[in-house]
Amino acid sequence: MDRSGKQELVSELHQTISEANLVVITKQSGLTVAEVSDLRRKMRDAGAGFKVAKNRLAQLALKGTKHEGLDSLLKGPTAIAYSADPVAAAKVAVTFANSNEKLTIVGGSMGTNLIDAAGVKALATLPSLDELRAKLLGMLQTPATRVATVVQAPAGQLARVFGAYAKKGETA
Repeated sequence: MDRSGKQELVSELHQTISEANLVVITKQSGLTVAEVSDLRRKMRDAGAGFKVAKNRLAQLALKGTKHEGLDSLLKGPTAIAYSADPVAAAKVAVTFANSNEKLTIVGGSMGTNLIDAAGVKALATLPSLDELRAKLLGMLQTPATRVATVVQAPAGQLARVFGAYAKKGETA
């Protein structure tokens, strides 16, 4: 790769990492092309990305971003998983690492906070942003449903009482 290609790669990676809320550093040795393609597809489906880059170029791309502290983790055959969703990249990376011993989690960064491998694994157990929104919406709708039921109950009871008196009057 020539110098201009490297500069373009660094600027693209810098832009991508700057926009990401979560960056996960993985160590990958011995992964086949098919396995890396499968991992990239899973990342893409989850709204995340996975990039294998030379450590020196990745360190240059990290400079000036909120994830700048990750440069010390870039040693050996590493790759970067990233996502705008605070848990998407962690979920996919941890799930893939559990099923394939060739990929290990080294650490990560959520904003300016550095996270160790155990922290990334703990983050992967959290529900995604969409799941949290759905739960919140469900919690908000439940009280409204209960209020509507309680408000309608007296009118329904009153109607039943009138209906009972009407039937009693007809039979008499």
